[in-house]
Amino acid sequence: MAATALGLMTHGASAEVSTIRAAQQYGLSSLPLIIMEDQKLVEKHSEALGSPVTVEWVQLGGPGAMNEAIVSGDLDFGSAGMPSLLTLWDRTKGTRREVRGIGAVIEMPMDLMTTNPDVKSIADFKENDKIAVTTIKVSNQALLLQMAAAAEFGDENYEQLDPLTVSLPHPEATSMLLSGGGVITAHFSALPFQFAQAKADGVHTVTSSYDILGGPATNVAAFTTSQFRDANPNAYKAFVGALNEAAGIINADKRAAAETFKRVSNSQESVEDIQAMLDDPRVAITTTPRQTLKIAQFMHQIGRLKTDPQNVQDYFFEDVSLEGGS
Repeated sequence: MAATALGLMTHGASAEVSTIRAAQQYGLSSLPLIIMEDQKLVEKHSEALGSPVTVEWVQLGGPGAMNEAIVSGDLDFGSAGMPSLLTLWDRTKGTRREVRGIGAVIEMPMDLMTTNPDVKSIADFKENDKIAVTTIKVSNQALLLQMAAAAEFGDENYEQLDPLTVSLPHPEATSMLLSGGGVITAHFSALPFQFAQAKADGVHTVTSSYDILGGPATNVAAFTTSQFRDANPNAYKAFVGALNEAAGIINADKRAAAETFKRVSNSQESVEDIQAMLDDPRVAITTTPRQTLKIAQFMHQIGRLKTDPQNVQDYFFEDVSLEGGS
């Protein structure tokens, strides 16, 4: 599996890199990246282009560390929810290290789960509730909670639930939620963790990302910097090609993809349960981004983005296939 610490490497100034540093997060939302790592797809595509590379994969528990690693140059490719990509794009726009998306990784719902029987909607959360998100303020789940709060309490009150949020990686949040004890009473979760939570007694769904965004939406996107793309066109093409091939591999044989995820991640879920998640009609393995502009425009509305994005092409590279994207 991926290493757990970032290693620094100096890239050659004149030749393309021989090693790519890439990151993934925990959970089924990283499945295409797991397939890329397990089957060495980037290496395969780079060899076909005549510029062989190896990939050093790292696994990070939240977008905060991912963002800093990309900006500092410790990572070449990152993967996170759209708020992270948009924040990085806005922060670096117009610089040599401008960050843009290279494609969606996966489309799946994220459910806000709770053990508090009195919470039927987000309006029912009280000050003694604690809601786990991967990173407060900046993660996908944290922003979705703000969007839900704006819809429920008024635009000016979008931060009303922020004091209840705590930063926890999905595995730890799941363990704490299911163990009880009141440390956290809710978790804005992701697959496969929300699958386990949904089966547990006393846990129910309050809302989901699809409810908040009005339909199926990109859960995770992959991104890099314009500097890396310009300096390493073959390495960039190899990574994008591998991402697209991974999507095709999963869609062609979801049973095999479930077996790979089980083996690599040591998931507590059975292969049958993992395959059932992949077969869920709400889950799509696609590199086409969806519902991302709604997130971008909300972030601008609340002052999180200085730039007011007008279309998907603003924050994805122009050579990415965006037909049907939103």
